[in-house]
Amino acid sequence: MITTKWALDPTHAELQFKVKHLMISNVTGYFKSINATVDTMGDDFATGKVHFTADVASITTNNEQRDAHLRTGDFFDAENHPQLIFEGEKLEKITDSDYKLHGTLTMRGTSKKVTFDVEYGGTTTDPWGNTRAGFELNGKLNRKDYGVSFGMVSETGGVLLGEEVKIHANVEFVKQQ
Repeated sequence: MITTKWALDPTHAELQFKVKHLMISNVTGYFKSINATVDTMGDDFATGKVHFTADVASITTNNEQRDAHLRTGDFFDAENHPQLIFEGEKLEKITDSDYKLHGTLTMRGTSKKVTFDVEYGGTTTDPWGNTRAGFELNGKLNRKDYGVSFGMVSETGGVLLGEEVKIHANVEFVKQQ
């Protein structure tokens, strides 16, 4: 069977994260520069191999001072580790629209196995004749697993930032001819 290549449409894609602040609310951030490809056998996404990157320098939380801090060694260490990298090894079909995406996430030079829940939104042809597929991804990770422990305990003994980071993405892929 022929391998089909799918490329991310960055104008119809977003990667968001949330982390607890003072354990009472969430801070939300985005990566403005992301890229991804999926290789499938034919059009069967259950055979998909995913490659995804996010440029750490493109992080935004709508607060320039916080964004600059997030790029430092306290968090993402953008100077030494300019990208987050995800290599998907298996897209496990659960139902017609639900999948589990298994792979390895590399952040700050540390690689860990992760699994994300994926909802397949469907495939359609756009007005210009391109075949598009849409997905929504959700998951969680522990930032300590990647060496990010800043803010675990504040000067007053409370927790400044939570360990758990929620990941949410909406993406569209365009079939390459």
